[in-house]
Amino acid sequence: MKRVALLAATALALSVSLSGCGLRPLYGGGPDGTVRSTLSAIEVAPIQGGQSGWLVANALKDRLDHGGTARYRLDVQLDDQISGLGVRRDDSVTRERRILRARYQLVDLSNGNVVLDATAGSDAGIDVVGSEYATIAAEKTALERLSGIVADQIVARVARYAQTAPAAGGQ
Repeated sequence: MKRVALLAATALALSVSLSGCGLRPLYGGGPDGTVRSTLSAIEVAPIQGGQSGWLVANALKDRLDHGGTARYRLDVQLDDQISGLGVRRDDSVTRERRILRARYQLVDLSNGNVVLDATAGSDAGIDVVGSEYATIAAEKTALERLSGIVADQIVARVARYAQTAPAAGGQ
């Protein structure tokens, strides 16, 4: 019983201390909140880059849930690179590094101003094995995973912008 009382007191103390520190939920207000309404008012411009552009664009569209009138446009430029890391004595590569970087801009469609200009990126290591098919499959899997990570970073940064911008969601 003492343990339950101690846990309850600790939870109460933490909730009181956190309420005074200025923390507030990013998606507070639910579907009608500032962040959610801003994210749903973003259209994703076509992204160049072949398969990587297609994957990132689809990941962004899934996360932004655009429906209705667009107030913002998200322009994304990708840089997708694969470089060899581990090299044997016979100059054959044993490990690769795939890097996916994105420079993105959030454009206010009412006036054409860029309201957010930032970058996101991630990388993955890939083992190069004897089978060329297995190596290509590993490269594609890494690209799929990196596309999701980069999309998550972009959406998180845009959500932070929407939460802190003076006129976010109120235009």
